[in-house]
Amino acid sequence: MQPRKAAIIGGGVIGGGWLARLIENGIACSVFDPDPEAARKLGAVLEGAERAYAGLTDAPRPRKAAWSLAGSVAEAAAGADLIVEAVPERLDVKRAVYAEIETVNAEGVIASSTSGIMPSDLQAEMAHPGRLIVAHPFNPVYLLPLVELVAGKATEPSWIDWAKGFYPGIGMHPLHCRVEIEGFLSDRLQEALWREALWLLHDEVATAEELDAAIAYGPGLRWAQMGTMQTFHLAGGEAGMRGMLAMFGPCLKWPWTKLMDVPDLTDAFVDRVGDQCEDQAAGLGPRDLERIRDDNLVAIMQALKANGWGAGKTLAGYEAHLRDRASEEARSDPVAPIQTIAGAGPDGSAHDGMPLTDERCVAVFAEATDALTDLIGAGADYVASGRCYVTTETDIRRMGAGRALEPITVDTQVLDVGANTVRLLHRMHDRDGQALAIGEYKLVHVSLESKSASAPGAEVSARLAEIAARHVGLSGADGTGRGIGA
Repeated sequence: MQPRKAAIIGGGVIGGGWLARLIENGIACSVFDPDPEAARKLGAVLEGAERAYAGLTDAPRPRKAAWSLAGSVAEAAAGADLIVEAVPERLDVKRAVYAEIETVNAEGVIASSTSGIMPSDLQAEMAHPGRLIVAHPFNPVYLLPLVELVAGKATEPSWIDWAKGFYPGIGMHPLHCRVEIEGFLSDRLQEALWREALWLLHDEVATAEELDAAIAYGPGLRWAQMGTMQTFHLAGGEAGMRGMLAMFGPCLKWPWTKLMDVPDLTDAFVDRVGDQCEDQAAGLGPRDLERIRDDNLVAIMQALKANGWGAGKTLAGYEAHLRDRASEEARSDPVAPIQTIAGAGPDGSAHDGMPLTDERCVAVFAEATDALTDLIGAGADYVASGRCYVTTETDIRRMGAGRALEPITVDTQVLDVGANTVRLLHRMHDRDGQALAIGEYKLVHVSLESKSASAPGAEVSARLAEIAARHVGLSGADGTGRGIGA
C-alpha cells in the first residue's frame, strides 16, 4: 500500500501539509513549486508539524523520510508512485500540470487536492485518466485526519480501493464521496455557514469576533465529536431526529437565511472583514495562530482518543499501526532495545521553565510498559479475555533534570522472563539523546478470574521469549536488580 516515492506539485499551505504528513510516515518526497521562497516556507510548515507530532502521539514514530526540491514538474514526478497535485484552483493550470506529469510518468496515481473541481473535468484531457482521483484534505493536513476521496467518470475503481487502504496507514480517515458533485461534502457544508456569516457581518448584525464566538463556544465543541446529523438526533431526546424534524422542520422554510446569495465583495466590504479579523487576532501573526491551533487540535484529538470517538478513534488506529510497524522493525534488529515511546508530548499541566516532574516520569514509564505489553500481544483484547500483566515493583532513578515542555523518548529492554514474570528496563532520553531517567519494572501475569498469578498464553510467551533472547547481549544499567527482587 505504501508508495516508495511521492511527488508533490505545489508547495503552498496544502502541499506543505502533505509533505509533513508523508515524510513523517517514511515516504520520501520530491516537491516542485516555482516560488523562490518555497524552501523557506516549507521549512516553516515542517517546523510547526514537528512540534505538533511531538505532542500528538507517544507511539514509536517511523524514521522521517528525506525530501528535496525539484526544478520542474517532470523532475518531481519522474519515478513517483504517488503524485499529489496541490496547485491553485484553476482548471487550466491543473490540466497543464497533468500533461507535464504524463510526459515522464504513466503509472503513478495522481491525487488532486482540489477542494471542489469535479474529477471528471480534471481528467478530461489526460492520456491515462484512470489513475486520477481526488484526495481532498483539510488544513492543517499534517493533523486533521479527514481526506475526501472522489472518483471521476474515467477513474479505475481499483485506485479508490487503494486509497481506502493507504490513507489510514498515514493516520487519515478516508471518506469516499460516492457521488461526484461540486464541492464534495465537507466544503459544501462549510461554505453554507461561511456564506451566512458573511451576510451577518455585511448587514452589521455581528462582528467577525462575535460570529466566531457563536461557533467556538457552542456548536463547534459539539462538532468536534459529532456531526450535524448526530448532534440534532441527540437534541431530539428520546424521539431523536424524527422529533427534531417534527418540532423544528417547519422553521427550515422560514426566510432566516440568505444561503442562495452572496454579498457583493466590494473593496470596502473586503477591507471591513479583513480589518475585523486582524483586530480579532490581537497582534498574533499567522505562525503564532498556527501554533495555538495545532496545540488545541492535539489536545482535542487526545481527549477524543481517550473516549474512543471521532478523530480520536482514527488516531488510536494510527497509533496501533505505528506500534505494529515498530514491532516488525524491532524483529529485524537482533539486539537493539525497543523504542516504546517516541517524542512523548509535554506535560499538559506544566509551564515554561518547569523541570520534568517525578509524576511525569512515572506516567511515561507506565505508557512504555503498556506499549511493550501491546507489542507482545497482551493489550486490550488480551485483557478482555481475562488475563493481563500487572506491575508489582518499580525502581525509578533520575539521571538528568529535563524540561517538562520538551519531547522525550523511551527505549525498553527485556531483562529476564520467568514462568509468569517479566522484568523490564526503560531508558528515558531527551530530544538530544541525553539520559533523563531509568525505570526497572517487574510485571506478574495474572488471571483476572482467579485473581492470582498464572502462566501467560502461548503466543504471548513466545513473543516475550523471542525479545528476551535478542536482548541477552545488551548491557543493563548499574544497580539493576538492586531494588526489584532484592
